[in-house]
Amino acid sequence: MNVPDDLLYTESHEWIKREGDKIRVGITDHAQAELTDVVFVELPKIDRQANAKEAIAVVESVKAASDIYAPVKGTVVEANKALEADPGLINREPFGQGWLFVLKIDNPDDLKNLKDAAAYKKQIGG
Repeated sequence: MNVPDDLLYTESHEWIKREGDKIRVGITDHAQAELTDVVFVELPKIDRQANAKEAIAVVESVKAASDIYAPVKGTVVEANKALEADPGLINREPFGQGWLFVLKIDNPDDLKNLKDAAAYKKQIGG
């Protein structure tokens, strides 16, 4: 299972890449493998305010629908529109072109509540 060391992770299997005062969010390799073939993505609206751990997107696979949660409090500033035409990007490139949205974070200190790669690997039994 691929768990890049340069990212942060949530209990609910989102990955977070810090980009200044913003974070790029996607689902982990573990999560996409559990879901199997992703067939539909409901992305959050731009300018949506989100609280930490609030469901703001949905990923549907042939197996299940899963809520995607905001890892920290912030405002959605970008959504990956490429997923509307090709939701399978999440399966093929979960840490690349398969990202979901970008949040402008309210408080960078909130990122301290997220897991590093070692803690996430332990969570998923890796």
